[in-house]
Amino acid sequence: MATASKSSAASPDAASVRVEIFDQAYNLRGTDPEYIIKLADYVDSKMRAVSEQTHTVDTARLAVLAALNIADEYHLLKRNQDGSKLDYLKRANHLSEVLNEALDEALDGTHKDGRRAG
Repeated sequence: MATASKSSAASPDAASVRVEIFDQAYNLRGTDPEYIIKLADYVDSKMRAVSEQTHTVDTARLAVLAALNIADEYHLLKRNQDGSKLDYLKRANHLSEVLNEALDEALDGTHKDGRRAG
């Protein structure tokens, strides 16, 4: 469970947010309380999932295992995104080459195979 309360003690844009992760309360500060709550809920759900799978009661161990799961998710997404960027760059370069050839042919009036255009 998480609640948000505005506090003007630190900076006018910072809000104090009270969140609960794996039954432990934390007071956090940030500019977007809803986002902080969303992150805390996500971490809490990961810790609970790890707890159910491992049946351990050591919260430090659960936190590390949950962090490893989150890091794994992050790196898999990053690898997929990086791969997609490379695919887009390769495709863009290929299309650029094809376009340049077509423009050269149009300007020269000949096709790649030596035939006259038109």
